[in-house]
Amino acid sequence: QLLLRFYDPQTGVIKIDGTPINKMSKDILREQIAYVPQEPVILSMSVKDNIKIGCMDANDNQIRKAAQIARADDFIKKLPAGYNSLLGERGSLLSVGQKQRIAIARAILRDSPILLLDEATSSLDAISESAIKKAIDNISGNKTILIIAHRLSTVKNADQIVLIGEGKVLAKGTHDQLVENNKRYKQIAELQFL
Repeated sequence: QLLLRFYDPQTGVIKIDGTPINKMSKDILREQIAYVPQEPVILSMSVKDNIKIGCMDANDNQIRKAAQIARADDFIKKLPAGYNSLLGERGSLLSVGQKQRIAIARAILRDSPILLLDEATSSLDAISESAIKKAIDNISGNKTILIIAHRLSTVKNADQIVLIGEGKVLAKGTHDQLVENNKRYKQIAELQFL
């Protein structure tokens, strides 16, 4: 909520490419960020139209490519009408993992330089989580990806992990560095079998 400027920090400054975000218009700032929430919004329309929300003037090839990167193309093709399948009220025809992959495809299509995943794997089974981690790996080369997660398996391969507790930064580093140097992180990793 701070990054998207629903609130401004009481102390400190958030910067993107050296520019404080409170010096940017909210519209310009939000164009820089594609957001995938814990519970994505899936509308009662077709798969194609749900993905197209990311970029309304996208063509079918761009939509399909975004779905492929998000590891969603395979299950979409199996739906009764493929990309034209209606998803029902709040995406009732999809599993939670499928909804997340549609939301990630939407964010990929948006093509913003920053991808913000807020607990995007928290309610997924291991197979769906693995598919989403592969989707993240598919796009990680050209974007800044911020992942908020309680599951360490989601962030284990991140360039940098920031351990936050009680509103404070407790430690920063790679997974291996934190396991070696931070007792709390190591304990969490052991509890999660990492």
